[in-house]
Amino acid sequence: MECHVYYEGDDDPKKCTARRLEKFDKAILHRRMEQVPYGVVLNPHAEQALSPADAEDGLGTLVALDCSWESAEAAAFRMNGVHRALPFLVAANPVNYGRPFQLTTVEALAAACCIFDEYEAAETLLEPFRWGETFLTLNEEPLRRYSECADSSEIVAVQDDYLAAEDEQQ
Repeated sequence: MECHVYYEGDDDPKKCTARRLEKFDKAILHRRMEQVPYGVVLNPHAEQALSPADAEDGLGTLVALDCSWESAEAAAFRMNGVHRALPFLVAANPVNYGRPFQLTTVEALAAACCIFDEYEAAETLLEPFRWGETFLTLNEEPLRRYSECADSSEIVAVQDDYLAAEDEQQ
């Protein structure tokens, strides 16, 4: 699985997971949107959830946007490709630990790999981060269940289980 990141550079460079992925040759960063190749674009504003059925649509390419959550508006995701939203997952990064849907770039890419049943690729992406294994542990059950789904509608049904449980806890 080839990983590409459109890098906006608007967050703390010391905490930027995309820059660290580039440093360890695990992702290719693009500073201009027109350089980003066609692939499955991880877009929290997409109308359809990412599912194993999308693995072939992106031709083996995952694309993420690295920006601050404050600037992650729909307009920022103007890249070519198949746009999909990640289902319910919980962040393990130190800034957003335990928060649903507040994933770093590397967490998003690793989650997509797991949903595509590419667990080794996910582990490889997360290696440079001391909390990387924690992400997979925290989300072990949902990632496994999502990877067993056939399509987006099944993903949404599984996600609804987690959202209902989340609502009960609050």
